[in-house]
Amino acid sequence: MPYEAPTHTVERSLRATTGAKIVAGVDEVGRGAWAGPVTVCAAVTGLRRPPEGLTDSKLITPKRRLELAEVLEGWVTAHALGHASHEEIDDLGMTAALRLAAVRALEGLPVRPEAVILDGKHNYLGTPWQVRTVIKGDQSCVAVAAASVIAKVRRDKMMAELGIEHADFGFAANAGYPSPVHKAALAERGPTPYHRLTWAYLDALPQWRHLKKARNWAEGNVPEIEGQLGFDF
Repeated sequence: MPYEAPTHTVERSLRATTGAKIVAGVDEVGRGAWAGPVTVCAAVTGLRRPPEGLTDSKLITPKRRLELAEVLEGWVTAHALGHASHEEIDDLGMTAALRLAAVRALEGLPVRPEAVILDGKHNYLGTPWQVRTVIKGDQSCVAVAAASVIAKVRRDKMMAELGIEHADFGFAANAGYPSPVHKAALAERGPTPYHRLTWAYLDALPQWRHLKKARNWAEGNVPEIEGQLGFDF
């Protein structure tokens, strides 16, 4: 499908209005998965022309994502990844886990960015970071699109490795998201050591419901995640 290439428009605006010289694009992957971590990438690209075909990772074929990620990791000025584990998601809730992963990514950069372009409409980073949220930033902003591709490829690889001992769940293909193969294996075998156990999908599995953990998250920290509430969509 045709799509508009991402630009540096938002970054230029941030530079002009805030005086920031180092701007990082931030995007996450794994938010709606039932298993595995949530992964955040922070990427600094400057204002150079991006590699051909760069866009939101969800719009690119798996083969092209792999190729593009390899190019991007050498092209970006800097990038770093942060993860929040399935245990941290269960313990903290998704909003706090996202912030934890994002801070780990940003603090992993060799130079602290002075401003951040965050994909989506919710600023889950907060202070002291200077944040501009952009809906569909992974399609419109170069740095966010680069972060999107790198995060997706890295997390997919991680989930494939985690799934080696749990082949019936198909993690190499579904990355922990609720595919038919994943749901069938979950119903038959129960959750793996990598599943998020506070999530509502366990309510639909009477034989495994006893494994569900109580939610102890702070008020306002409940994850608003499409696709995690049950088996039917």
